[in-house]
Amino acid sequence: MLPDRIQPHSEDHSETLSSTMADWISRFYSVFPLDTDELEQILEHAKGLSSDDDATAFLSDLLEDTPESNALIADFVKNRLSATGVNDGSAKTNADGLGDIIGVSDHVDNAPPPAYVVATPRQAAPASTGSGQNLFSGNPNHTNDLIRASNARAHDEQEMQQYLQQLQYRLNIWNAEVEPEHDTEYYCTCAIHKYQLRKYQRVPLQKMWSKAVMYPGERFYSNCTAGTVTPLLNNNPYIFECGSPFGIGYGYNSFSSMGVASKPRPEPHLRWTMRTIALNNRLNEDSQARVDRMEPAESIWDDSSIASLANGVSLMKVDKKSKGDSKVTKGDSKLDTAGGVSVLQSVTGEASTSTSEPAKKSKFDRFKRSLGIRSAEEKAAEFSASLRSSILNEEAGRWPDATQRQLVASYQEKVGMASHISELRARKPLQYVHLLRAGYFEPIPVAWANQASNPLKFSVEAREGWRGITPAWRGYEDLAEERLYWVLNHRDGSVGMRMKPDIIWEMDMAQKRMAAAVEPPPMYFSPDDTCMQQHTSSGHSYSKQVMPSPFVAYDRPEQPTDDSMILLDVSGSMNFDPVRPVYEHYLVTGYLKSTQPKNKDVAKSIIRRFTDALGHHDHQTVGYDLVTFSDYATHIGTINHRNFESMWAGGVRVGGGTRVMSGWQKVKDLHFQKHHESAVHHPIYGWQAGPETPILRLLLFLDGEAQDMDEFELDLLGLSWAHVTIFLIGVDNCPHHHRHANELQRISDVNHHVSFVDAQGNCPERFVTHELLKRHLGYDISMKEFVQMEALPEYTA
Repeated sequence: MLPDRIQPHSEDHSETLSSTMADWISRFYSVFPLDTDELEQILEHAKGLSSDDDATAFLSDLLEDTPESNALIADFVKNRLSATGVNDGSAKTNADGLGDIIGVSDHVDNAPPPAYVVATPRQAAPASTGSGQNLFSGNPNHTNDLIRASNARAHDEQEMQQYLQQLQYRLNIWNAEVEPEHDTEYYCTCAIHKYQLRKYQRVPLQKMWSKAVMYPGERFYSNCTAGTVTPLLNNNPYIFECGSPFGIGYGYNSFSSMGVASKPRPEPHLRWTMRTIALNNRLNEDSQARVDRMEPAESIWDDSSIASLANGVSLMKVDKKSKGDSKVTKGDSKLDTAGGVSVLQSVTGEASTSTSEPAKKSKFDRFKRSLGIRSAEEKAAEFSASLRSSILNEEAGRWPDATQRQLVASYQEKVGMASHISELRARKPLQYVHLLRAGYFEPIPVAWANQASNPLKFSVEAREGWRGITPAWRGYEDLAEERLYWVLNHRDGSVGMRMKPDIIWEMDMAQKRMAAAVEPPPMYFSPDDTCMQQHTSSGHSYSKQVMPSPFVAYDRPEQPTDDSMILLDVSGSMNFDPVRPVYEHYLVTGYLKSTQPKNKDVAKSIIRRFTDALGHHDHQTVGYDLVTFSDYATHIGTINHRNFESMWAGGVRVGGGTRVMSGWQKVKDLHFQKHHESAVHHPIYGWQAGPETPILRLLLFLDGEAQDMDEFELDLLGLSWAHVTIFLIGVDNCPHHHRHANELQRISDVNHHVSFVDAQGNCPERFVTHELLKRHLGYDISMKEFVQMEALPEYTA
């Protein structure tokens, strides 16, 4: 029994609904007991679908298959266009307690910076994807089960992620992988139980999602066991095998009714992490091996192979009226109009003309056939035919014309995936069709850059049962990371497997990188550096730095026609007092302040040095485009030595999240507005560079990991017209900084269009500027030339 507060006719919300929609919500509540807001979202989405068939399929996936549900769905679909009651932009009160925890934190000395900076009205994040959007497909007229599940999941995915982050921050849980646990199963009004209730309400959606992404033979599971099934009957393998980071010995969230610690503890968290990693690896290996074994033994594209599967087996479907007569004329595999279509005909489009005599059947085989039991050969032939039909239909729906197919083929070549995708289609069609439905073989739609809940941002949570796309999906954070590492593991030139590193490996490598830091070269000392001006360094010394990899030129050096821009992170953390986490094993137990300038001040100083030197080198005084991003992107304008201070003071505003894709999309739009004559624009995938399009040279400033960094890295893999130099600034001796630096270095190693430089603590700005200029301009700049570039050019009025 759900709490009274989620009954559909709550007084505070019913006023926003017309009687028609309120009636529908009341009727659906009897078979699908969610709260009013969620039922309204579901019905509005079903109402906005393009056809009655899509609306029926969408609702059928959510509701159980009962006569009552089917009758209700049919009635709603028949009258859905007359259902009114959309809340036209009016703000909705969060009835589930999200507003209770946002912005609330226990004030402790070692508290971290806020996990999320509440945006001002000007900085409001983009709204969630509307019901009219078609996710996971570049063709707005195409749909499939995964697209329908994505449209439904996008409604509240971002809200749930922010809900969890705020709850973790309030409870001083600073490891993103740890969910709060409670010391009782009994429902109360605390924030933890409100969050667990929201998870329980999403179980039908989770079932819909799982049904769309599961491979044959897999079973649904969830950790929402309270009030549904006992843990013993749950298929979740993580309940018993991994324990809890809070220290109980019985397993997972609500399984034990006593003894749960209020905060995770280092030793239990270490055991829980190691067991989870081991279980992820084992389940991934088993799942990949099982799916590989399920692939057809013979090619589904070779008609003779399918014929051999069915050799000696009657390919006819007997009409129900003549079911008692099972005799088959020798060599006849073609049916009359009353008898249906043969398996071969359904695959090849033609009836079999083979005159070979089928193998003699035993009495037991004829008995099984009389009972409707199919042989292994028949099942294999039917499976192959089904796969072939599914692939052809999905490809035709996703890529309906020659232009679309050419664009997709070009993308696959640029990413280095064409040969592997072709082999998947030929030899592993089961995995091919799953990846095809998820859009793995085509570019990322440009509209996703500004959507709060595009599919690549969907969480992958093995312990919770939120699945990924590939057979080995466990261990990734979201669908973008899963897709990125799938591409890195399978693209041309890959040596071995670059599997996603687990947290233990990542943190160990971060510690090794941190230990490799050395004193920077003394020749770069400058009293004008920010740390010297603000007196954050002791004794006029810099923090130790990890020396960047020796410069190697892969792209051609800068040409006069190249377009240089700067993309600056202005998220809230740029203005925080720098702090670094304190670890015990792999659990963050607190934060310590670091003595160094704020990141926004260092970024301003380095950008000034960089643009002055670059302008001197390019012999131009106009300047360079500056774009900032947080939750949204802003084109500040063209900055140069003369207007730098006024442009910075008037345009750079710090606050919000870190959505690099919004800034990247703005940069691409600016670039192609200048050079549209040499490019073409696709309505779904945006601008496509031509052979004459000038190179975009971008300097990207980051002070931490962006929310959509994997999506950004994926997009860069398919571009040959952009060279990106990433500068990451971090806190001195911070494992988080070095963990992210290692990841960016790995991306730079496999994508030669991406260069990477980082600095920590009190950094030598001249040294950083020199290294950035080398990579941005594409050649090894000597110290002598760098000093000449630092000298300010002569400006004329």
